[in-house]
Amino acid sequence: MTFPAAAGLTDTVADPYLWLEDVAGEEALAWVKERNRRAESQLRDDRYDALHSELRGIFEASDRIPMVVRRGEHLYNFWTDAEHPQGIWRRTTLDSYRSESPDWEILLDLDQLSVQEGTTWVWHGAQVLRPAPGDPYRWALISLSPGGSDADVTREFDLLTRSFVEPAEGGFFKPQGKGSLSWIDEDSVYLTHDAGDDAVTTSGYPRVAQLWRRGEALESAEPVLSVAQDELTVGAGYDDTPGHERHVGVRALGFYDSETYLIETDDDGVHQLRRIEVPTDVRVSLHRDLVMFSPRGDVTIAGTALPGGSLAVAEIKDFLAGTAELRVLFAPTESMSLRDVTVTRDTIVLTIMDTVVDRAEAHWRGSRGWVSRPVLTDVGGTLSISAVDSRDSEELWVTANGFLTPASLYLVDLEPMRAAESAAGTSSHRGAVSGEEPGTEDMTLLKRAPERFDATGMSVTQRFATSADGTSIPYFLIGKVAGSAAAGDAGHDDGSALDQPAPTVLYGYGGFEISMTPGYLGAVGKAWLEPGGVLAIANIRGGGEFGPSWHRAALKENRHRAYEDFAAVARDLVATGVTTVSRLACRGGSNGGLLTGNMLTQYPELFGAVVIQVPLLDMKRFAELLAGASWRAEYGDPATDDWDFIRTFSPYHLLRGDQQYPPVLLTTSTRDDRVHPGHARKMTAALEELGAEVQYWENTEGGHGGAANPEQQATMNALLYRYLWQRLGD
Repeated sequence: MTFPAAAGLTDTVADPYLWLEDVAGEEALAWVKERNRRAESQLRDDRYDALHSELRGIFEASDRIPMVVRRGEHLYNFWTDAEHPQGIWRRTTLDSYRSESPDWEILLDLDQLSVQEGTTWVWHGAQVLRPAPGDPYRWALISLSPGGSDADVTREFDLLTRSFVEPAEGGFFKPQGKGSLSWIDEDSVYLTHDAGDDAVTTSGYPRVAQLWRRGEALESAEPVLSVAQDELTVGAGYDDTPGHERHVGVRALGFYDSETYLIETDDDGVHQLRRIEVPTDVRVSLHRDLVMFSPRGDVTIAGTALPGGSLAVAEIKDFLAGTAELRVLFAPTESMSLRDVTVTRDTIVLTIMDTVVDRAEAHWRGSRGWVSRPVLTDVGGTLSISAVDSRDSEELWVTANGFLTPASLYLVDLEPMRAAESAAGTSSHRGAVSGEEPGTEDMTLLKRAPERFDATGMSVTQRFATSADGTSIPYFLIGKVAGSAAAGDAGHDDGSALDQPAPTVLYGYGGFEISMTPGYLGAVGKAWLEPGGVLAIANIRGGGEFGPSWHRAALKENRHRAYEDFAAVARDLVATGVTTVSRLACRGGSNGGLLTGNMLTQYPELFGAVVIQVPLLDMKRFAELLAGASWRAEYGDPATDDWDFIRTFSPYHLLRGDQQYPPVLLTTSTRDDRVHPGHARKMTAALEELGAEVQYWENTEGGHGGAANPEQQATMNALLYRYLWQRLGD
């Protein structure tokens, strides 16, 4: 069946490309193979090999910063390079790590394992059990994915023998699927697993959390907590902090609603669930004797009114007893939002965005009440903060970078600041810190990454476009911009600028409260900025740049606002002379692929090319495919009357036979088990039937990220940027 001449797929027309949803079907894979051949024959031009080599060199560079986590006396790192494309798990000491060439002890080589087991294993992480005092760190749970899919296996690993503990030897092993294992102690774990239809929700995630003891059959694991089949998922974990040991469970009812429970055991060994009673749209976290609340909307907890996007804290025993006094550590403003919360042993560190620019605050209980101080004031750029050991230390790992500034890694100790404050006998402070002196934390630069591209003459500016309803939409502009005189990242602006419009890529996401923040553009800089391209990154509604309200503004029936915002930025780029329509492309992946799919179908006149990656596009069927049901809280439920508004942003249904579309590239992954590759496949087939200029490329591995190793990353990016240069002008 074909599409009507003047309109796309309608409710009364059967989907002619449903067969392309058969992920591994012989006919579907033959279709994929042919389109891959066509795309590669066009895009592997005389400049492809050099670009591929440069990008692979970046992804495999041996002088990258090896990011670490501390477990006992060791720092652990997972690393990929030219010799180890699938990666090695390794460890060293802090003293060695401080040196130019750390002495690494290799624990597991995934390339060797992949050869031995005939599976391309992709690292999904490791959890190391904290031993009893005086004992060595020995036991780990390692999660590995075949080809990069979300579904993975988890296997127990012995750090002393550097080998897996086989199930026949009593080792814990979670078969392939979505779910997890987490340590309780040496002989017990919490398990979530998607085995069997009754064990999964409609989103495809585990619906039962179980306590699994060593030596028991997996089928005998004891159910502890569950959700209904139409809810999202469930999880459980154990906090081993001395004096604050507790079991915690979470019932995720939907993407933005959950319930948190203390899992207690009565005298008969029966598990009892004690809910922390707050509205379901309040995120709850526990640390030592404190409970923290972060509401998405305006709520009242324990008699205290909290605005959406705030953070409040109380003592957990008082809250459970109904006598808590909440302390508000952060309240949002029109320009400020809370991006992240990090806890050390006794300090709460907030990462705050002010008009999409980061700063940090530290909060702790002093001798006379709560104390608040600005921290990391000498560190510029986007901040990534994590605790070195939240149980025993006041130290932080802090990474800072910008669009044109490579990452720097710092080791920060908050103890000197806390000690100085204690000695001064400072009185209680409110949560607001305006005008206060910055803290005196101890900060050591450990590593600095080298530059990956020549940023001479480039600048970074923040601009604002006006959306259809009058809302001001910020966006970053990076590169050698026509007429630009704005300062770039430190050390990279020599005052030069282009005197004519440049080929420009507009990137965005606009969903799930995810913020588009500055980060070093290593591969993008080499492939796009250095040859003369310009990049714009839009902070549209649906994201989290200005807190939950910025996200809610583009939910469900208001989804159109995200697309209007993005279109406004596109128009602004042309109106201000940065580029022209014929030299402007848009790019987005996942929810961002839905965004650029709507640019293609609703705003085709604004772009000279469109790139759509691992996308959602058929919004009639999204909730029936893979993890799609979990996103109904974001988009609505197409099985209900919500379809009346969902259809207005379903690109697959907005295609028209009488519309001229700009050239479009669609990419996806066969192994993507989060967003079904059928979305991209069917959209491509429909565009082909309409006579549009469309190219399609599907990686056979890589999962939702699109690539399973540096080689695949280089291939995917080289194809993408050759496409953009071919369309927008070399």
